[in-house]
Amino acid sequence: MHQERNILFLLSDEHSFRFANYLPREKGGERVLTPTFDKLASQATVFEQTYCAVPLCVPSRMCLMTGLEAQECGAIDNGSVLDPALDTMPKMLARAGYETALVGKMHFRGSNQFHGFQHRPYGDLVGSGIHQWEDRAWPSAAGSPAMHKANSYGISDNLAERTAKAGRTRIPESLICDRMVAEESVAFLRNYKASGSERPWFLCASFSRPHFPMTAPPRFADRFRATNITEPFVPKSGASYDHPVSRLIRQGFETGRIDYDEMMNGRAGYFACISYLDEIIGDMLARLEASDLLDNTIIVYASDHGEMAGELGTWWKSGWYEGCCRVPLLVSTPEQRRSQQPRRNIATAVSLVDLAPTLAALGGGTPLSPVTGIDLSPAIVGSAEVPDRPIFCDHLNVRWGPGSEFRSIRLGNWKYVAFRDHDGLLFDLSTDLYESENLIDTAPPSLLAELQKHALDYDRINGPVARRQAELRAKYPLQLAAGATPSQFLLDEGKLVGADVTIYKPAIITEDPSNYFADWPATASERLQE
Repeated sequence: MHQERNILFLLSDEHSFRFANYLPREKGGERVLTPTFDKLASQATVFEQTYCAVPLCVPSRMCLMTGLEAQECGAIDNGSVLDPALDTMPKMLARAGYETALVGKMHFRGSNQFHGFQHRPYGDLVGSGIHQWEDRAWPSAAGSPAMHKANSYGISDNLAERTAKAGRTRIPESLICDRMVAEESVAFLRNYKASGSERPWFLCASFSRPHFPMTAPPRFADRFRATNITEPFVPKSGASYDHPVSRLIRQGFETGRIDYDEMMNGRAGYFACISYLDEIIGDMLARLEASDLLDNTIIVYASDHGEMAGELGTWWKSGWYEGCCRVPLLVSTPEQRRSQQPRRNIATAVSLVDLAPTLAALGGGTPLSPVTGIDLSPAIVGSAEVPDRPIFCDHLNVRWGPGSEFRSIRLGNWKYVAFRDHDGLLFDLSTDLYESENLIDTAPPSLLAELQKHALDYDRINGPVARRQAELRAKYPLQLAAGATPSQFLLDEGKLVGADVTIYKPAIITEDPSNYFADWPATASERLQE
């Protein structure tokens, strides 16, 4: 039944589960403009409590692609290289007869940039991530290592500017990377349909937003202002806020310098990015539907990790908090969109590592070797229940200092956080959405024993993983070529060319249009001065 289904996987970056209008406030939702996501959720199976395997870009995507936990696939930090010997989601589907394509960001490190995808017409093919930074500063020296350092985001990213400079983008909209992802995805699928191939397709359209820089066109940046959005859902208080590793996270991200006005400006930028992404995806789906490319297509939406957006006084990710560990997950079948199958909400916790075996099963494929994730397809195409099992979110690197590694374990309503060198945390999420009351001293011993048996031996894991990562980096190096920009086009003739040259290396014709054009409108000069 499912072997002939196409699969469209829409993947975003840093989209917290809270920021979707279909999620009610009593479940932790924020009020944001998301008509596309709302419509998709009304025609889908909504996994309400989905966790990333690692709350950080590169390792989360490694786990998502392989269906493996962090220590199993070597996902430690943003410099981690995916082992080409591992099975991946596109490899599983290709074996089942699918044509596989990736358009956009995937943050693969090293010289292996396909990992089973047969086509990559556009994206971060030098492993940099496609984020377009508004200051337009981009390292251009040949062999620059900036892209490949652990925890480096590539372009002169300044922590002090992420929230302060959130707002309007200065990049022409037709050149914005997320627009390009949608455009190239539609073009690829239309061309594939025109080729007459009878093979089903799997396309992953991977977007940059709402990842910082938190900028959007004026219609969104001006709509969301600090005066018409909510303050952070979770206040700066309670057990999570007071934990020693939380203090290290706030210090590491320098969030103490962000005052109230800057915090709300950053949040407004994040709201705007969510709504802009929603519009882009809505436009893309409308074009695909008009081209009869969705009639037999399963649509999946997810994000690699969340965003704190000021909750608990912090920003970004790399914590155990719900805001940065939980993400949206929607799976919509053609029957659900035709009202031939009921939509459903599933409250049982699941993981992004479940996606690889699930999409493989929906496409009639199987992993070559055992994976951590489970197949959720019986709950998607039928009415099966999802089993309650421990769901892990790991942070195995020492970004916040020695001994700060942690594993978050979700089991039923309980959430246990085990640290290497710090006291643990235990929350009952059915009554404590803020993760503020630590119940570890009053919990039943049997419950603690059940949770603690899943804690990690960091010495046993980190040593071998670090050695393997060193081997992979040495074996599959990828240096940034001279003139490289955040994203690239892979042309049909095999040329790999920069896609952002107009933004970062423009051929400037004039910087004084009022003297260049004889009929330069006065109103245009006024707009330039805004």
